Amino acid sequence: MNGRKYIKTALTIAGSDSGGGAGIEADLKTFSAFGVHGLVAITSVTAQNTTEVTAIHDIPPEVVKEQIEAVVSDIGVDAAKTGMLSNAEIIRAVAKTVKKYSFPLVVDPVMIAKSGAPLLREDAVDALVEHIIPLAKLVTPNRYEAEKLSGIKIKSLDDAKRAARAIAEELGAEAVIVKGGHLRLSEAIDVLYHDGRFREYRAPFVKGCTHGTGCSFSAAITANLAKGNALEEAVRTAKEFITMGIEYGAKIGRGHCPVNQNAWIEIPAEKWRVYSELNKAARELSIGVSFLYALPALYARSKNDVAVWSGEVEFGTSESATILLEIMKAYPELRSAVELRYSEELLERAREKGFTIMRHGAWGKKTPDLVCGKSSLLILGRSPAEVLEKVKRLIHAY
Repeated sequence: MNGRKYIKTALTIAGSDSGGGAGIEADLKTFSAFGVHGLVAITSVTAQNTTEVTAIHDIPPEVVKEQIEAVVSDIGVDAAKTGMLSNAEIIRAVAKTVKKYSFPLVVDPVMIAKSGAPLLREDAVDALVEHIIPLAKLVTPNRYEAEKLSGIKIKSLDDAKRAARAIAEELGAEAVIVKGGHLRLSEAIDVLYHDGRFREYRAPFVKGCTHGTGCSFSAAITANLAKGNALEEAVRTAKEFITMGIEYGAKIGRGHCPVNQNAWIEIPAEKWRVYSELNKAARELSIGVSFLYALPALYARSKNDVAVWSGEVEFGTSESATILLEIMKAYPELRSAVELRYSEELLERAREKGFTIMRHGAWGKKTPDLVCGKSSLLILGRSPAEVLEKVKRLIHAY
């Protein structure tokens, strides 16, 4: 049976980021998050981290062309995107090759950085405008790139709309979305011009990590086009995806931390894992208590991210969840707890059993097994199974 019936493919034609935050690395992680098999044609190899780019080596145009043809001829491509096309020769080689095929192409015009600094020489910009943009199903410029491509100074949402229309109608792209992250509006508003009409995609600004946002956003659109989704639906999904990726960004390095593409699949997967493990452990308890289990620390932000069992598993219903979240700030690994009524005798039994005991807020170097509150005792562990074992030891002794 032909696996292509079940597995869609997306091709990224872009540079490599050794820090893993942008470029083909971000694209491949994004493709995987949507269940799409990723293919690559590397245009440049960069030496970079979260603070700087220290070296760039462009791949010969002929090798870029060969990479595209190799994957198309054998595996097939359902959709593709371009990222960093660092010189005019590579741009012309990519355009000439892509032109032979019928897959939809998303063009992320990596021309100008978030700071406004140029990333392409003028001759390369001219080549991009002449050869690549007319092939695009969608172009995804940021504010500065849209200004460069359209010749329109963008200071408002209406300016962004005029720029999107100009890029589509004057340069030949099927659709254009001007990203609103740099428009200094109250929301992050992206403006899509497609089929002669505008559509706005809004999301609140979230604190987090932004390295690789442009790559990941365009890759998410590409992945959804590869799956057969309509353009406007693909953009809507990509907007949700990138907002989540920024909010739950991977805080690594000393500079601009990268977005977290895995959040899209990890949060629902972790919720199911939390539900399943808590349900299993709670059913072994012979006493009626509140049994809690939080998502991993990266994703645990509010009581809605903490499940509680008190007859059945539910998220967001326990007031004790806020206490567990406070504990996790000091001890991120302690994600599970059983809440018992405060008892001096029970506390003494815990001491006899060698439990590490702390008062709430008086955190020490050791990892606590039990935290005392005003009216309750929390038995803590990394998982419900670990908490269950501690509770059994304590209750049996009691």
